[in-house]
Amino acid sequence: MLTAVAGTERNFSYNYDEDMYSSMWVAYPLYAATIVNNGYSASWKSDPNIPLDSQINIWKSSYGVNLGSTDSQGYDSSVEFYARGHQIPNADRRGNETMQSQTYFATNSTPQIQSGFNAGIWETLESDIRAELSSTDTIYVATGPSFSKVGEAKTVTWILPKNETTKTCPVPNYYWKVLLKVKRDSGGNVTSASTVGFWFEHKVYTGVSYADYAVSVDQIEQWTGFDFFVNLPDAIETSVESSASWTSFQNF
Repeated sequence: MLTAVAGTERNFSYNYDEDMYSSMWVAYPLYAATIVNNGYSASWKSDPNIPLDSQINIWKSSYGVNLGSTDSQGYDSSVEFYARGHQIPNADRRGNETMQSQTYFATNSTPQIQSGFNAGIWETLESDIRAELSSTDTIYVATGPSFSKVGEAKTVTWILPKNETTKTCPVPNYYWKVLLKVKRDSGGNVTSASTVGFWFEHKVYTGVSYADYAVSVDQIEQWTGFDFFVNLPDAIETSVESSASWTSFQNF
């Protein structure tokens, strides 16, 4: 596990798989000060924490591969293509220039279908999560790709990005996100909590709501093999991770 730090402040933690060229999860706290739009801009860059030969070169340009293709031959940006999909969105860190810049590490990118996913259902979900900060001080987020569910034999497509000659990278078959809110007593102890998860096949979506893909954190743990929110008191963790209700999470 690695952590991107801005000064003395934790930005996000991530678990980068050098064989899959992907962060298998990214985890971070989301709070109001990190999303205030200060007009910062940033560019994609290599991750200084990871050997260069263990990263896919997407800092010169995007993958340059169309959906349905495995290389950049005949690439046409006017049709569906694989974008540089942030795992922690840059918009979740636009209140801090250093933090936002770190969201452009190559290790925070996976090839994500652009108009039908990245700029559609996924972006809408991310925006609505930020909107939840109007009623709570912090949302704890973990997000990532999945290439197959635990126990599932799933074919993985590998693509050759535009700026690579031999190094291919995998296209996720799924994307997931888990969320946590907590309430605390005057001593800072967690007294109650609410969680929800979202699980998507990585495909083109039209005319549907992300809320249709809400599932429990328990379910995502089963599919990924990860154990989330382990710092919650055991009784609270057991109780809240079975909820698959986005509405209940919003109303908490």
